[in-house]
Order: sequence, then structure tokens, then C-alpha cells
Amino acid sequence: MIPTVFLSLPDLRCSLLLLVTWVFTPVTAEITSLDTENIDDILNNADVALVNFYADWCRFSQMLHPIFEEASNVIKEEYPNANQVVFARVDCDQHSDIAQRYRISKYPTLKLFRNGMMMKREYRGQRSVKALADYIRQQKSDPIQELHDLAEITTLDRSKRNIIGYFEQKDSENYRVFERVANILHDDCAFLAAFGVVSKPERYSGDNIIYKPPGHSAPDMVYLGSMTNFDGTYNWIQDKCVPLVREITFENGEELTEEGLPFLILFHMKEDTESLEIFQNEVARQLISEKGTINFLHADCDKFRHPLLHIQKTPADCPVIAIDSFRHMYVFGDFRDVLIPGKLKQFVFDLHSGKLHREFHHGPDPTDTAPGEEVQDVASSPPESSFQKLAPSEYRYTLLRDRDEL
Repeated sequence: MIPTVFLSLPDLRCSLLLLVTWVFTPVTAEITSLDTENIDDILNNADVALVNFYADWCRFSQMLHPIFEEASNVIKEEYPNANQVVFARVDCDQHSDIAQRYRISKYPTLKLFRNGMMMKREYRGQRSVKALADYIRQQKSDPIQELHDLAEITTLDRSKRNIIGYFEQKDSENYRVFERVANILHDDCAFLAAFGVVSKPERYSGDNIIYKPPGHSAPDMVYLGSMTNFDGTYNWIQDKCVPLVREITFENGEELTEEGLPFLILFHMKEDTESLEIFQNEVARQLISEKGTINFLHADCDKFRHPLLHIQKTPADCPVIAIDSFRHMYVFGDFRDVLIPGKLKQFVFDLHSGKLHREFHHGPDPTDTAPGEEVQDVASSPPESSFQKLAPSEYRYTLLRDRDEL
């Protein structure tokens, strides 16, 4: 016979409290630690992965750890399947090879991955549980708006770049590729899709994808490649969604600055689309080969009055073209000179050769003076960089290195 054990009232209450605590305590989500052995496998199998690149000695990293873990707990309850959402981390001191692979230049850095592919935009929002959880929810939402009537196309926001896919079936390889591309580029373009009977009038030659540029005058463009080829589809859509000349705003300024390339900027009034079109055409004509050495941007004169003041200009002087090297700002001549063949290209070449910098400090190069004219050193105080102030802040990150700028 098994002896009966009687608990005193205080012991019984304690036991019940422990039982209730065990039943109702939420399961803590594990933050996956990545190393060279597991990183590819884990990221490739995750629909969405948010990776924290950190260093233990960094105070900003230390502050983020509990927030990151709690956000992971919140999201794990909403997306319980292991590969739906992964919160992971990389100790960059222990795995410097991984940090170099992903070009980590500050701690902490939060990068987003989809099926192993790193997204170009890292997370730069507020470091709170709610903000991180909302960000992941946004990333998990469907990036494609379904069209139920082709008449809806007439109400599209034509200030945006619109990509529209017409498919016979949603459950098809063509649409799966389109969906993968949309997940990656939805920040740059609006994606829409129509299926079956709704899409039939536009599928006279089979499933297809079209691009509707901003504005009402530019013609539609049709993708002519294989719709089951991810690389081909992605490259074509990326080319349409990410223009050669991008707009800089206060929202994307940190991201653009961190790319580390000098800025060639057109300052123009928002409604002055003519000057923007001229600038875009001349950049494409004269500077396409310089794409990897300088960022081509345009900025709203009203919003960016402060940089204009740095170069002794006001919105009334717009359009104005300038270079910001992250050390100094240099002003192009008269805007209409951009139409002179090679003039804009020479301005950029003079930056790379150091000529713009020299001339600010010492006056024109000897080769630019008239024969017999005396060459003099001209003291100068070139305007300091204005956009450098948009770079990642030392009050938010531990910065690993300073750029060597012109």
C-alpha cells in the first residue's frame, strides 16, 4: 500500500502556484546563433530572417539584446512554424569572416534575409519590441495587390512605378517567381496581379508582366524573357524599379550615405519635372560607366534648403547641380551647361582626379590658366559636406571605421 502524503496549507499553495506558473509561462523563443557551419543552411530555409550583427563590448548591442529577444518571443507566437520567421544573431568578434562577407561597418546592424537572399535595405527603425514586431509583420504581409477588375488599373497611383503580372493561375511557377521578386523589391515598386478570367484580355500571348512608369505619358514596357527564370525576371524588374537617378529623402539618407559613394545631386523644385528629366537623360548618356563610383540623386529644394545654403544657394536658384564628397561640396556651373557634351562627365572626373579639391585650396590648375598668366595660390574655404550629417550616428551605433573621402 502506497502511503498517503498530506501537504500543509502553505506547501499546497506553493505547489499550486508553481504548477500555474509552469502552465502559463510563455515559451521563450531561442535566438539562433549563426556561424560559418550553419549560416547558409538556416538562412536559405527561412522565409524571413532578421539577423543581428553585434559585438558583446558594444553598448548599443547590449541594449538591443533583450529587446531583440522579446520581439522574437512576440513574433514566434504569431508565426510558430520554425522556418516562417527566424531571429538570428552573429557575434562579429567571433566570426569576423561573416561580418566581412556582409560588409558590417557598425554595431548593431540588423539585416533582413528572404530565403537566403540579403535585402539591400537593412532595418534602421526604432529599437523597440513593438517596432521590430511591426516590421516583421509588414515583411510577412502579401506585397502583391490582386486586381479583381482590369478597370482598377485606371485608378493606379501613377506617381509610383507599377509592375503588373497577368497570370492564368495563381498556383503556377510563373506566379511563384513573380511573388519572390515582389517580396524583394516591394519597397521600390507597387506590385499588382490579375488571374484567370480577369487577366484573360491581357494574356493573348500567355502570362506576361508589364511595367508602367511614373506619369501618364511614358509607354508601358513588356518583359520578354522567361517568366520561370528568377534571375532574368528579377534583373528586369529591378532595372525598372530602381532608377539610375534616385531621390534622396530624410528617410533614406542614412542608407544612401552608408553606401560610401560620393553624391552627384540635382536640387530641383518638386514640380520641376523638366529639369529632372534633362538631368536623368544626361546622366544616362554621359555617366552610365560611372555607376559604381558615384551615386546619382535628386533632391527637393524646399526640403533640402540647408545643403543649398552650404553652397550659398537658395530654392530660388534651383535647379542646381552639386557634388557632395562627404568632405566638401562642389557646385556645377550653370544648369544648362549639362547639355554641353561631356561637361557633366568632366565634372565627375575632376572629383575623382582630385582637381576639384585642389582648385578649392589652390586656385585653377596651371593647365587651366592662360599662357603667360601668373599662377597664384588662392586661399579658399570650400563648403563642408552637408549630407555627411545623414550618415549613421555615433549616438546610435558603434562605428568601426571612417571613410577616406575626397
